[in-house]
Amino acid sequence: MIYFKKIEEQLVLCYSPMGGISWIEDAFENNKKITIGKTFTFFKEDVYVPQDEEDYISYDEIQFRFAKIEGDYFKINKNALGINQELYIHKDIKFRVAMFKTWNNISIFRQVANVIENDLYIGPNQLDLKIEIFEQLLSVFPNSTELRKYSLSRIDNVLREYIGIKKDFTEDYNSYVSNKAVDMMKSTLRSTFFEYETVKYTKILKRLEYMLENELGFSEKDWQSEIIDILLLIYPKYISVIDEVQFQDEYTGKSRRLDYMLIDSNGNIDIVEIKKPSQNSIISQNKYRDNHIPLKELSGTIMQIEKYLFYLNKWGKRGESVLTERYKKSLPENLQITITNPNAILILGRENDLDNEQRHDLEIIKRKYKNVVDIVTYDELVRRLKRIIESFTL
Repeated sequence: MIYFKKIEEQLVLCYSPMGGISWIEDAFENNKKITIGKTFTFFKEDVYVPQDEEDYISYDEIQFRFAKIEGDYFKINKNALGINQELYIHKDIKFRVAMFKTWNNISIFRQVANVIENDLYIGPNQLDLKIEIFEQLLSVFPNSTELRKYSLSRIDNVLREYIGIKKDFTEDYNSYVSNKAVDMMKSTLRSTFFEYETVKYTKILKRLEYMLENELGFSEKDWQSEIIDILLLIYPKYISVIDEVQFQDEYTGKSRRLDYMLIDSNGNIDIVEIKKPSQNSIISQNKYRDNHIPLKELSGTIMQIEKYLFYLNKWGKRGESVLTERYKKSLPENLQITITNPNAILILGRENDLDNEQRHDLEIIKRKYKNVVDIVTYDELVRRLKRIIESFTL
């Protein structure tokens, strides 16, 4: 068994071979080196002798000086790893054997040393190789499943032309490697940016919670300008938002006005309605025929949204041309606005004081209109932000 122990200014490698340590003592008596797991190499002078009783080791365990502290990093004994470059690993990182060798005794840092030119620092600082990226590096080394599939693939290639094969083992191996590469790429990208994303969404969440705690200090216009910025972050498909949008009612000839129009990367539009977070604006306290029903502000706003969507669809191709020309300076070059069954996002109300029955009936109302409008309360918006933050820490 191999494990690491931090003792004052040193990092010690502790080794308990199954057959005892007599063979190691014999080697040292003859001025020979020993190699553990085809990865760690030590000489007699590398043996660490504990000074304190609490660091006393049993007769079947031997300890070696593996690294010493320099500032915030452990400087690894490069001779123990058989590498030419200096290796520094941050003191707060938990040392484990899997950082240095694979399950089948491939020395990780000897392989890394064949690729890199300079000394290597692993840690949290700006010029360091981040620990998250190092963990991804470890996943590059083939596991037992990959090696088994590779072997079967090579056998498949030789025998396929001569005898029947149970399945396409070559395709099975290629699919496994491909999926592993995709998973690694996703994880690498995510780990590269998760710190910044967490900070970003945490600041947004704190701002929203502060506004909800001081609701009366903000006008509806304040709420609209703040929430629209949050929506653009939660719904990244939208690349632009335009406020006070005038459009034509083809039935009456009147000009109608949208508070906000969202435009996605393909030019498709959706609309947004943002109301103040009133406590009593979404669902009734009392029951009507054993049901809690939507209050006037909610039902009225939904009706207004449905009419706006109806008018926009009827405006059709002419409306697309008008909107594209009117807002071309706010759009990427050559992007055309299209009106293709737009949907809506409605932000209003609080649900923190609702009982379980009210929440159940509210959810039924939300789902009833889901194909037209995404009804989001301010408390749900808070939950969404918290879940986004949590997703970056999983």
